[in-house]
Amino acid sequence: MPEPSYVVITPIRDEEKYLPLTLVSMIAQTVKPRQWILVDDGSRDATGRMIDEAAAAHPWITAVHCTDRGSRQAGSGVIAAFYEGFKAIAVPDWEFVAKFDGDLAFAPDYFARCLQEFAANPKLGVGGGTCCKPDPDGRQPEFLGEPPFHVRGPTKIYRKACFAAIDGLIQAPGWDTVDLIKANMLGWQTRTFPHIQLIHLRATGGAYGSWKDWKKNGLANYITGYAPVFMACKCARRTLRRPHLQGLALWFGFMKGYLSRTPRVKDQAMIRYLRAQQWRALTFRSNLWR
Repeated sequence: MPEPSYVVITPIRDEEKYLPLTLVSMIAQTVKPRQWILVDDGSRDATGRMIDEAAAAHPWITAVHCTDRGSRQAGSGVIAAFYEGFKAIAVPDWEFVAKFDGDLAFAPDYFARCLQEFAANPKLGVGGGTCCKPDPDGRQPEFLGEPPFHVRGPTKIYRKACFAAIDGLIQAPGWDTVDLIKANMLGWQTRTFPHIQLIHLRATGGAYGSWKDWKKNGLANYITGYAPVFMACKCARRTLRRPHLQGLALWFGFMKGYLSRTPRVKDQAMIRYLRAQQWRALTFRSNLWR
């Protein structure tokens, strides 16, 4: 059987501390991508030089440089950089595209194992490994109890037909939920592979700080179209866990969307589907969350 053809796009900004381990991990893959596009999103450290050196040493690596927009822009910035990389795809017959972060370390068979999951299930549209903490006492997932349909933003692999069906990724906070909701609405399956793990070298939200990251998540939920009642329950549940301020930050970000009249996703069919699933969750019926 021929190996699946896949390309990887990695938007990066100021990742000189973690990028070397990502480079080593990707170069060691038993099934390498046909093309790995590293997009320097305006770095001010040695990231740009590092990706140029990698591209010079390996013909399947492409370096793309974006103009510095002045700061990180959660959601919109990373997807804008992703699409700069997408324009640089030179492989005509790719079957999968991965949006993959530059602060990950993973085993040599990581992509081979992920692609086996797609081969075993033609309806699997989006998948990815489980992000774990860099814990010296053993690997532990960054987040416990995530819904089964969820795939973390740093590790997403899209089947080409699914990526086309959902019209790609929106350039706004919430892009990594909108893609999954639309995929499921259209009959695709999405899931994280719990037995295929990788190390997230920098904790999620580490580039922004915990409060800003959870506030960003709340705004992302607003943009995605979350029902206020479902969101209130989500925030209340989060507030019961430590650190308790996470739930408050979520609600603050969600309400900021209302007060600032931030544009929501324009796909009304997707919002209706999402809210129907949330209502099912609130009434203890089968739904995306369980």
